[in-house]
Formats: sequence, structure tokens, C-alpha cells
Amino acid sequence: MLRLEDVSFSYGAIKTLHQVNMEMEPKQITCVMGRNGVGKTTLMKNIMGTLQANSGKIWLEDTEVSRLPANKRAKQGLALVPQGRHIFPKLTVEENLRVGLEARTDRKRSIPEEVYDLFPVLKTMAGRKGGDLSGGQQQQLAIARALVGDPKVILLDEPTEGIQPNIIERIGMVLRDLVAEKDVAIVIVEQFLDFVKEFGNRFYIMNRGAVVAEGATAELTETVVAAHLHV
Repeated sequence: MLRLEDVSFSYGAIKTLHQVNMEMEPKQITCVMGRNGVGKTTLMKNIMGTLQANSGKIWLEDTEVSRLPANKRAKQGLALVPQGRHIFPKLTVEENLRVGLEARTDRKRSIPEEVYDLFPVLKTMAGRKGGDLSGGQQQQLAIARALVGDPKVILLDEPTEGIQPNIIERIGMVLRDLVAEKDVAIVIVEQFLDFVKEFGNRFYIMNRGAVVAEGATAELTETVVAAHLHV
């Protein structure tokens, strides 16, 4: 579904991604892990197109999207839920969701009912301002806003950050249901190891902008964690 071939990126003279190769399959949750500052968020922005890779190729199914701007990548089926959620605080929940409809190619302009089935709290709060929601509710709104665009690949950057445990569990279950029911790939930047082990199918670990370990989450042993994730 999503494939990266030798993707590199620099902020000026500072190289932050070094020939990254990854494959994210449909019907799987792929987790990208690593210590702070190793290039995970930069990777997500390069995939989405809010940053432009210096070299390498990014494929979405059979289409190379490496040189497309972010809005055209969204039309191709990529959706990003950024770190910090970035919902529109002055818009209502429903208005936030309608923004996500702009990514659709079928011209549908009504919010899919399945979004409310996945996140019932959003239906009861449809008229409330996004800024009035709790952190967990805002995260659900950010994910739902991505979903209304009918994406093929959903990128989530630190979705559990600052969220209470019961909402973390709810989000994990929703994502697991999505890959079970839809032909979609989910890519998560995540530091919460228990979340990765419970809901992830595959993992990549990054260090200094490069992939240093990968495999099925069942292979995420204490030895691997100690070598690449412990501070």
C-alpha cells in the first residue's frame, strides 16, 4: 500500500533522514518507534508532503507521490493526524469533520455515519467548539476528521500523547477494527510500548534518521527494546 525507497531529507546542512526504506501493508497497523529526536515526525511529514524529501521515492499503491504537494497526496488517499492534533478550536465538531471531506474524490459532502459509530461522543458533541473538548475527545475528532476523507493510508503521529488510559484503549480498538474491516493501512509513530504490542502488527525502529530494526511486533523482545529504545 505504502512504500518508501531510500528516502532522505535534510534541514539545511543537517541530515535528518538517511535512505529510509519501509513498507506498510493494508490491513496492518505499522508502528514507527525510536527515542526523541530521531526523525519520526520528520518522516511522517515527508510521507504526507508537508516536507519534501531531498531524494528517494514514496509510492502509494502503484502511484509515485514523491513530488506531489500535500493536498494532492490527500486526494490520492493519504491522511495525517499530526502530533498535537491540530483541530480547529473555533469550529464546531461537525465543521471540523466537514473540513476532512475536502480530501474525498467522490464529491460526497455528508459526514459518513460510520465515523459517529466509531466515535459516538462526537455525535453528541457535534455542535460544540473543538477547543471546548477534552484532549481525548480532540484526538478522537482529529482521527475522525482524517477518516471522513476515505483514505487508503492513515498516518498518526503520537496519538496516545497526553491521553487518559481509557481513551487510549478506545483509540487502539477503533484502529484495530478499521484494519480488520477496511482495505486500509495505518502507520503510527508511537512511544507507548504496551500500545504497540497490543495493537501493532509490525514495527520499525529509527535511530539518527535511519531504520535500525524492523519486524513483527511479536519479535519486539526486551533485547531489541534495550538496544534501541531505552534511554
